[in-house]
Amino acid sequence: MASTASAADPEHNTKDREEDENAPAADDEDTGAQVAPIVKLEEVALTTGEEDEDPILDLKAKLYRFDKEGNQWKERGVGNVKLLKHKESGKVRLVMRQSKTLKICANHLVVPSINVQEHHGNDKSCVWHAADFADGELKDELFCIRFPSVENCKTFMETVQEVAETQGKKEESKEAADAAGLLEKLSVVDGKTDEKEKEEGPVEAKEQHNEAEGEKAKADAKKEDEIALSA
Repeated sequence: MASTASAADPEHNTKDREEDENAPAADDEDTGAQVAPIVKLEEVALTTGEEDEDPILDLKAKLYRFDKEGNQWKERGVGNVKLLKHKESGKVRLVMRQSKTLKICANHLVVPSINVQEHHGNDKSCVWHAADFADGELKDELFCIRFPSVENCKTFMETVQEVAETQGKKEESKEAADAAGLLEKLSVVDGKTDEKEKEEGPVEAKEQHNEAEGEKAKADAKKEDEIALSA
């Protein structure tokens, strides 16, 4: 009976459990063995394609594109929109990557004809058209971008328009320089033609004089032959 009472006593059972839990755990044995990794990973240099460009603008935003078939706006991604200027050519492009996957959701040049306008009814958003290359081929896209603040939206719009005006002036200067070069080449060609005509002029006159002398000589010889025959 005593043993039965002892087994049914909750206090006795609790004391036994506490002793088992408080018993010191056996120390982990250090065998000193070293396990070599199965696969050796080598450091790989990652390139983004932006190494030859300088950032002009870098702002966090959410980008949308207009789906013509569904006649609705669709989200392209959340990330940082950048304006990057090429170190050699001076051309500026707009690039935006999704923050988590780094997938490109916008990639196009800022051309003089670009026109960024505030989105109707939302002063934190703006819209524009562009020939975009984010999907690996040129597509005419209508974009809408939304910023956390009105100030960021205005900064984006003003910077894009300034870049577009600068690019336009560069193209005008290049066209003027090309036109001037073409006119200069044409002037050189015309000058060479005039010089050639001047050089050919005396030669032609000399040839005409020689022909006249030859005709005279023939006439004199014929006359002498006639005199001789008549004699």
